[in-house]
Amino acid sequence: MKIFENTKIAFQSKNNYELRRAHLLFEAVNIPALVNFSEWVLPFAKHIPGVKTLIKKSIFAHFCGGETRKESLETVEKLHEKKIGSILDYSIEGKEEESAYDNCFQEINEIIFLAKDNPAIPFVVFKPTGYGSIHVYEKVGLKEKLTEKEQIAWENIQKRYFETCKNAYENDVLLMIDAEESWMQDAVDELVTEMMKIFNRERCIIINTLQMYRHDRLEFLKNQYEEAERENYFLGYKVVRGAYMEKERERALEKGYPSPIQPDKQSTDNDYNAAIDFIFHHQDRILLFAGTHNELSCFQLKEKLEKSENPKTQQVWFGQLLGMSDNISYVLADLNFHVAKYVPYGPVNDVLPYLIRRAKENTSVAGQSGRELILIEKELKRRKQENP
Repeated sequence: MKIFENTKIAFQSKNNYELRRAHLLFEAVNIPALVNFSEWVLPFAKHIPGVKTLIKKSIFAHFCGGETRKESLETVEKLHEKKIGSILDYSIEGKEEESAYDNCFQEINEIIFLAKDNPAIPFVVFKPTGYGSIHVYEKVGLKEKLTEKEQIAWENIQKRYFETCKNAYENDVLLMIDAEESWMQDAVDELVTEMMKIFNRERCIIINTLQMYRHDRLEFLKNQYEEAERENYFLGYKVVRGAYMEKERERALEKGYPSPIQPDKQSTDNDYNAAIDFIFHHQDRILLFAGTHNELSCFQLKEKLEKSENPKTQQVWFGQLLGMSDNISYVLADLNFHVAKYVPYGPVNDVLPYLIRRAKENTSVAGQSGRELILIEKELKRRKQENP
């Protein structure tokens, strides 16, 4: 997989200052104790004068597009120049008021209008918890009786989904709904499937997310395909390995139910590859967005595409996060594959939970931050030799 070691292409959009800043950041997230300390102290320290500025110029600048949509457009254009699309990700987490859900709803619909007829923004995305309470999703998924207040909240969630999906459909914009923790995902899946049945009749507009660290997702995918075949509508899936493994296992242990998580990483990898293969061979019905920082997975999918004579290869996208795995994103884009980066944005203080989660994920994914460091060091060395 030497193809992903071309650091000249991978870091062509970063100057030396940005590379050194990235090196410092990945050195930091390579230390679990430091990440854990930051998770505890940053929510309080952000109110200290100067700390917010430091965050904005360091970890925020590396992993986020800006504090507003307008600020983020500079990043969008920069990526588009290198044939990489942007998925503007309004990354406000932890808000649990109806007013916050309404604000998120308005923001997502504004992004849809921004994405209309704009090849630089091929997808729009939202998190289910941005549209409603995790507690309400959970009770709906468990088929429990809702209180009057909860029933109103659930109706508001359904309305936000419908209006957003309708807006995406009318403006011909691909809309992705992210996955959440397993205890609320059943309600999300049912709602997204309902939206697919309404709006994916002529083509794929609505896209769900599969976290393959769950042992039931491959079966879920195949069942969804059979249902779509019977009822004649299209599917779209972002396929990822997953982001809540430790939390899922701890909760299952605490509450005494079987863990929904795969027994080991190899099982996750096996199901991830099987899901990619299944969708790849059903492109007439399913759009594929392969969201991964795993070089082997990207290489294998690249090989499939290069060997395929199927004219539907435009149904396949590769996706990575802004600030990570540029060696994958930029190299694949340079080879004319469809690539998009998640570009998070929002006020620094509100995006902090997202940034901490990113840091923790880099720490928990074996070798991720180390791999980033090696590639950055290689490019800095190459530049120094080229311009001593």
